[in-house]
Amino acid sequence: MELTFYGHACFLVNTGDTKILFDPYISPNPQAKDIDISSITADYIFVSHGHEDHVADLLSLAQQTRATVVANFEIITWLSKQGYEKVHPMNFGTRAFDFGTVHFVPAAHSSALPDGSYGGNPGGFIFKTKGGSFYYTGDTSLTAEFTMIPYYGKLDAAIMPVGGNFTMNPEEALIASDIIKCDNIIGVHFDTFGYIIIDKDQAIALFKAAGKTLRLPGIGDTINL
Repeated sequence: MELTFYGHACFLVNTGDTKILFDPYISPNPQAKDIDISSITADYIFVSHGHEDHVADLLSLAQQTRATVVANFEIITWLSKQGYEKVHPMNFGTRAFDFGTVHFVPAAHSSALPDGSYGGNPGGFIFKTKGGSFYYTGDTSLTAEFTMIPYYGKLDAAIMPVGGNFTMNPEEALIASDIIKCDNIIGVHFDTFGYIIIDKDQAIALFKAAGKTLRLPGIGDTINL
Protein backbone atom coordinates (compact mmCIF):
# COMPACT_ATOMS: atom_id res chain seq x y z
CA MET A 1 0.00 0.00 0.00
CA GLU A 2 1.11 3.54 -0.73
CA LEU A 3 0.09 6.82 0.90
CA THR A 4 0.31 10.14 -0.93
CA PHE A 5 0.11 13.19 1.32
CA TYR A 6 -1.74 16.28 0.05
CA GLY A 7 -1.26 18.39 3.17
CA HIS A 8 -2.98 18.90 6.52
CA ALA A 9 -5.11 15.73 6.97
CA CYS A 10 -5.73 15.00 3.30
CA PHE A 11 -4.09 11.92 1.82
CA LEU A 12 -4.73 9.10 -0.62
CA VAL A 13 -4.09 5.43 0.03
CA ASN A 14 -3.55 3.18 -2.98
CA THR A 15 -4.22 -0.41 -1.92
CA GLY A 16 -3.14 -1.73 -5.32
CA ASP A 17 -6.69 -2.27 -6.51
CA THR A 18 -8.44 0.77 -5.05
CA LYS A 19 -7.61 4.45 -4.50
CA ILE A 20 -9.09 5.90 -1.31
CA LEU A 21 -8.94 9.66 -0.64
CA PHE A 22 -9.39 11.07 2.86
CA ASP A 23 -10.63 14.43 4.17
CA PRO A 24 -10.17 16.54 1.02
CA TYR A 25 -8.73 19.93 1.94
CA ILE A 26 -6.23 21.15 -0.65
CA SER A 27 -7.23 24.30 -2.55
CA PRO A 28 -7.59 26.57 0.54
CA ASN A 29 -4.22 25.42 1.91
CA PRO A 30 -1.38 27.71 0.71
CA GLN A 31 1.14 25.03 1.60
CA ALA A 32 -0.47 22.69 -0.96
CA LYS A 33 -0.33 25.21 -3.83
CA ASP A 34 1.87 22.92 -5.92
CA ILE A 35 -0.64 20.04 -5.82
CA ASP A 36 -2.39 19.59 -9.16
CA ILE A 37 -5.89 18.83 -7.93
CA SER A 38 -7.11 18.08 -11.45
CA SER A 39 -4.78 15.06 -11.58
CA ILE A 40 -6.25 13.36 -8.50
CA THR A 41 -8.22 10.18 -9.10
CA ALA A 42 -10.06 8.13 -6.48
CA ASP A 43 -12.54 5.29 -6.20
CA TYR A 44 -13.70 6.28 -2.71
CA ILE A 45 -13.57 9.39 -0.54
CA PHE A 46 -13.81 8.88 3.21
CA VAL A 47 -14.60 11.83 5.47
CA SER A 48 -13.88 11.72 9.21
CA HIS A 49 -15.93 14.77 10.23
CA GLY A 50 -17.48 17.96 8.91
CA HIS A 51 -14.99 20.74 9.67
CA GLU A 52 -14.03 22.88 6.69
CA ASP A 53 -10.37 21.85 6.88
CA HIS A 54 -11.56 18.31 6.06
CA VAL A 55 -14.35 18.89 3.52
CA ALA A 56 -13.43 22.08 1.63
CA ASP A 57 -12.76 20.21 -1.64
CA LEU A 58 -15.18 17.34 -1.02
CA LEU A 59 -17.86 18.30 -3.53
CA SER A 60 -15.46 19.36 -6.30
CA LEU A 61 -13.27 16.27 -5.95
CA ALA A 62 -16.27 13.97 -5.70
CA GLN A 63 -17.61 15.44 -8.94
CA GLN A 64 -14.19 15.21 -10.58
CA THR A 65 -13.42 11.62 -9.57
CA ARG A 66 -16.98 10.25 -9.43
CA ALA A 67 -15.85 8.47 -6.28
CA THR A 68 -18.22 6.95 -3.74
CA VAL A 69 -18.24 9.23 -0.71
CA VAL A 70 -18.39 7.46 2.67
CA ALA A 71 -19.09 9.44 5.84
CA ASN A 72 -21.54 9.73 8.66
CA PHE A 73 -25.22 10.23 7.87
CA GLU A 74 -25.19 13.98 8.53
CA ILE A 75 -22.28 14.70 6.17
CA ILE A 76 -23.84 12.52 3.48
CA THR A 77 -27.15 14.36 3.86
CA TRP A 78 -25.33 17.70 3.52
CA LEU A 79 -23.48 16.50 0.41
CA SER A 80 -26.62 15.03 -1.15
CA LYS A 81 -28.39 18.39 -0.81
CA GLN A 82 -25.64 19.79 -3.04
CA GLY A 83 -26.59 17.32 -5.75
CA TYR A 84 -24.01 14.58 -5.29
CA GLU A 85 -25.66 11.19 -5.02
CA LYS A 86 -22.86 8.59 -5.26
CA VAL A 87 -22.70 8.19 -1.51
CA HIS A 88 -22.65 5.64 1.29
CA PRO A 89 -23.78 6.79 4.76
CA MET A 90 -22.41 5.08 7.87
CA ASN A 91 -22.58 5.37 11.60
CA PHE A 92 -20.25 3.62 14.02
CA GLY A 93 -20.19 0.04 12.81
CA THR A 94 -18.73 -2.30 10.20
CA ARG A 95 -19.26 -2.62 6.46
CA ALA A 96 -17.73 -4.80 3.74
CA PHE A 97 -16.77 -2.96 0.56
CA ASP A 98 -15.34 -4.32 -2.68
CA PHE A 99 -11.78 -3.53 -1.48
CA GLY A 100 -12.16 -4.99 2.03
CA THR A 101 -13.76 -4.21 5.38
CA VAL A 102 -14.14 -0.86 7.14
CA HIS A 103 -14.84 -0.32 10.82
CA PHE A 104 -16.10 3.20 11.55
CA VAL A 105 -15.09 4.02 15.12
CA PRO A 106 -15.49 7.06 17.44
CA ALA A 107 -13.06 9.95 17.72
CA ALA A 108 -12.91 12.51 20.52
CA HIS A 109 -13.42 15.79 18.69
CA SER A 110 -16.27 18.02 17.45
CA SER A 111 -17.99 18.36 14.09
CA ALA A 112 -19.91 21.07 12.29
CA LEU A 113 -20.30 21.61 8.56
CA PRO A 114 -19.12 24.78 6.78
CA ASP A 115 -22.66 26.20 6.72
CA GLY A 116 -22.88 25.82 10.50
CA SER A 117 -25.19 22.81 10.43
CA TYR A 118 -24.67 19.75 12.60
CA GLY A 119 -21.87 17.55 11.30
CA GLY A 120 -22.72 14.36 13.21
CA ASN A 121 -20.27 12.42 15.34
CA PRO A 122 -16.57 12.60 14.37
CA GLY A 123 -14.85 9.30 13.78
CA GLY A 124 -11.98 7.29 12.39
CA PHE A 125 -11.71 4.29 10.08
CA ILE A 126 -9.99 0.92 10.38
CA PHE A 127 -9.35 -0.63 6.97
CA LYS A 128 -8.69 -4.29 6.28
CA THR A 129 -7.67 -4.84 2.67
CA LYS A 130 -5.75 -7.43 0.67
CA GLY A 131 -2.78 -5.06 0.78
CA GLY A 132 -2.83 -4.71 4.56
CA SER A 133 -4.59 -3.07 7.49
CA PHE A 134 -4.40 0.54 8.63
CA TYR A 135 -6.21 2.91 10.95
CA TYR A 136 -6.94 6.56 10.27
CA THR A 137 -7.94 8.05 13.61
CA GLY A 138 -9.41 11.26 12.21
CA ASP A 139 -9.08 14.37 14.35
CA THR A 140 -9.03 13.23 17.96
CA SER A 141 -7.57 13.81 21.38
CA LEU A 142 -6.02 10.99 23.36
CA THR A 143 -9.08 8.93 24.25
CA ALA A 144 -10.04 5.69 25.96
CA GLU A 145 -11.72 4.71 22.68
CA PHE A 146 -8.25 3.63 21.55
CA THR A 147 -8.38 0.70 23.96
CA MET A 148 -10.91 -0.98 21.67
CA ILE A 149 -8.78 -0.80 18.52
CA PRO A 150 -6.62 -3.93 19.11
CA TYR A 151 -9.80 -6.02 19.21
CA TYR A 152 -10.24 -5.34 15.50
CA GLY A 153 -6.92 -7.02 14.69
CA LYS A 154 -3.27 -6.20 14.04
CA LEU A 155 -2.50 -2.95 12.26
CA ASP A 156 0.26 -2.47 9.69
CA ALA A 157 0.12 1.31 10.08
CA ALA A 158 -1.81 4.11 11.74
CA ILE A 159 -2.35 7.65 10.49
CA MET A 160 -2.99 10.12 13.29
CA PRO A 161 -2.85 13.86 14.03
CA VAL A 162 0.20 15.17 15.87
CA GLY A 163 -0.22 18.95 15.76
CA GLY A 164 -1.69 19.44 19.21
CA ASN A 165 -4.12 22.18 20.29
CA PHE A 166 -7.09 20.78 18.32
CA THR A 167 -5.90 17.15 18.45
CA MET A 168 -3.18 14.98 19.93
CA ASN A 169 0.37 16.29 20.05
CA PRO A 170 3.40 14.00 19.45
CA GLU A 171 3.63 12.93 23.10
CA GLU A 172 -0.05 11.97 23.16
CA ALA A 173 0.21 10.26 19.77
CA LEU A 174 3.04 8.15 21.19
CA ILE A 175 0.77 7.02 24.04
CA ALA A 176 -1.97 6.31 21.50
CA SER A 177 0.41 4.14 19.49
CA ASP A 178 1.05 2.05 22.61
CA ILE A 179 -2.67 1.61 23.25
CA ILE A 180 -3.53 0.60 19.68
CA LYS A 181 -0.41 -1.64 19.53
CA CYS A 182 1.01 -0.12 16.35
CA ASP A 183 4.62 1.03 16.00
CA ASN A 184 4.36 2.39 12.43
CA ILE A 185 2.79 5.86 12.65
CA ILE A 186 2.24 8.47 9.95
CA GLY A 187 1.58 11.93 11.35
CA VAL A 188 -0.88 14.40 9.83
CA HIS A 189 -2.66 17.60 10.93
CA PHE A 190 0.52 19.55 11.73
CA ASP A 191 2.15 22.83 10.60
CA THR A 192 -0.86 24.03 8.56
CA PHE A 193 -1.78 26.82 10.99
CA GLY A 194 0.12 28.66 13.70
CA TYR A 195 -1.70 26.72 16.41
CA ILE A 196 -0.35 23.37 15.22
CA ILE A 197 3.27 24.00 14.30
CA ILE A 198 5.53 21.32 15.78
CA ASP A 199 9.24 20.55 16.06
CA LYS A 200 9.32 17.72 13.54
CA ASP A 201 12.81 16.49 14.37
CA GLN A 202 11.95 16.36 18.06
CA ALA A 203 8.73 14.45 17.36
CA ILE A 204 10.51 11.88 15.21
CA ALA A 205 13.23 11.44 17.85
CA LEU A 206 10.60 10.95 20.54
CA PHE A 207 9.15 7.97 18.67
CA LYS A 208 12.58 6.59 17.80
CA ALA A 209 13.58 6.60 21.46
CA ALA A 210 10.53 4.47 22.17
CA GLY A 211 11.45 1.97 19.45
CA LYS A 212 8.75 3.23 17.10
CA THR A 213 8.63 5.02 13.76
CA LEU A 214 6.93 8.36 13.15
CA ARG A 215 6.91 9.57 9.57
CA LEU A 216 5.92 13.13 8.72
CA PRO A 217 5.62 13.20 4.93
CA GLY A 218 6.08 16.37 2.93
CA ILE A 219 3.19 17.62 0.83
CA GLY A 220 3.16 15.65 -2.40
CA ASP A 221 5.29 12.82 -1.00
CA THR A 222 4.31 9.19 -1.54
CA ILE A 223 5.42 6.64 1.05
CA ASN A 224 4.90 2.94 1.59
CA LEU A 225 2.64 1.97 4.46
